Amino acid sequence: MQRTLEPEVMDTPEEAVEYDSMDHSGPNDRFTTRLLELGVHGRVLDIGTGPGHIPVLLCEKLAGVHVTGVDLAAHMLALAQRKRAASPHRHRLSFESADAKGLRYAGGWFDSVCSNTILHHIPDPRPFLRECRRVLKPGGALLVRDLIRPDSDARARAWTEQNAAGANARQKALLHASYCAAFTLEELRALAAECGLGDAEVVQDDETHMSLQLSARR
Repeated sequence: MQRTLEPEVMDTPEEAVEYDSMDHSGPNDRFTTRLLELGVHGRVLDIGTGPGHIPVLLCEKLAGVHVTGVDLAAHMLALAQRKRAASPHRHRLSFESADAKGLRYAGGWFDSVCSNTILHHIPDPRPFLRECRRVLKPGGALLVRDLIRPDSDARARAWTEQNAAGANARQKALLHASYCAAFTLEELRALAAECGLGDAEVVQDDETHMSLQLSARR
């Protein structure tokens, strides 16, 4: 199945609230657990943070990290700022508007870089992947997780029903579109090699998710 692009930025109040209301607890717990396994530490950048689930959860799981979440969607960031204000770890959290394809941070500024399911939103993800490499300190931990594009639309619809059984029609449509916009394992490996991440491992996490990852070396 060929890749079908979806909007790069989800930036209406309705889309932000719809996304935030979906149950991300299982995937987010698995994502942050993998980050811990990879040795996440220090200054952490979460690219495409959306409503801020990952930074808040990571600060709850690990003392000492300071997490910056960035996103282009103003309404998503507004939700993230509310989560920060309500968190007892707010002094270790910050949220900023930024484009994943052109970050303002100096090279090697972050000890750890992560991104959860934004790769498929970007028409050409090569600038984004190059930025991940650039702002990551040598020897730092990296985790870029995303969906896998299935081989047919029928499979995409089956995965949607399987993984969003309790969701409403709008939420199911968003997930189906995301499967269709995702990359394959082979495509991600080729992109990583082209973007200076040939040393990173590409692994299939489950039937529908894959990760590009580097363990910290300290």
